[in-house]
Amino acid sequence: MQAVQLMGPREARLQECAIPEPGTGNVRIRLEGCGVCGSNLAPWEGRPWFKYPFNPGEPGHEGWGIVDAVGEGVTRIKPGARVAFLSYKSFAEYDVALEEAVVPLPKELDGQPFPGEALGCAFNVVRRCNIQPGQTVAVLGIGFLGAIVTALAVKAGAHVLAASRRPFALEIAKAYGAAEVMPFPSREAVAQRIMELTKGRGCDQVIEAVGNQEALDLATDVAAERGRLIIAGYHQDGMRQVNMQLWNWRGLDVINAHERETRIYVEGIQLAAEAIARGNFDPTPLYTHSYALDEVDIAFEAMRTRPDRFLKALVIL
Repeated sequence: MQAVQLMGPREARLQECAIPEPGTGNVRIRLEGCGVCGSNLAPWEGRPWFKYPFNPGEPGHEGWGIVDAVGEGVTRIKPGARVAFLSYKSFAEYDVALEEAVVPLPKELDGQPFPGEALGCAFNVVRRCNIQPGQTVAVLGIGFLGAIVTALAVKAGAHVLAASRRPFALEIAKAYGAAEVMPFPSREAVAQRIMELTKGRGCDQVIEAVGNQEALDLATDVAAERGRLIIAGYHQDGMRQVNMQLWNWRGLDVINAHERETRIYVEGIQLAAEAIARGNFDPTPLYTHSYALDEVDIAFEAMRTRPDRFLKALVIL
């Protein structure tokens, strides 16, 4: 098979390697595609703690495709099933996953891309929020995750305020039902606008979906007393500081809405698949760019530079 291998910073090569065999309890999937996650950017750019070369297929983890073989002891998943799954070598033609990490996709999704891990992550964030009708919810950062969170918060009956640096992202947030969209020229400007809109009270829930210090500080600024601050952004570039005095004074509930337990991951993917199959949510506008397996370097560069109207890249096989 062919698989992408990161040989060093900004150097992804297409390699020939053996098709993996599914061991006991494992399922092998012939990939149709894999989403490109924001967390993939650091390994591609390079950090001192990474060791190169990576294993073939790494760090792709948003794969979907058709099961073509199963290992001993597998009973729930059958060959021929179209699935999304959790694994970490999915920039390749084939990957292997544990049976419990595989989610069969409804027939209604046939022919549609389904980067399951990314979709499931967003649905799990919203589960952790426990949004109630009538609440004012700020979503800071409208990327792929922030856009989905916006749509689901609106569905839950919230009054959603969305902030982003990019006009296209604000278009998406508005299309998904955000009551107010605002550019993000600075922390101070957005905080002032949100406090004006909430008459100085702040927001019942603030969902930080950027992953940097400025957005975390802004989330603190605009959370109401006894409000909830939800950390959905992926903070991967060093230590953070928080205004513990203000968190303490306002009595905030602070929730780190990232999951690492396979069972919870899988539940989020299942929720996403069911919602999309029923027509309750349409992710199609979010899949803005697609690339072939031998164009992964180009996909990473697009994620780094975020050209006009870029939101989510998919590698399509």
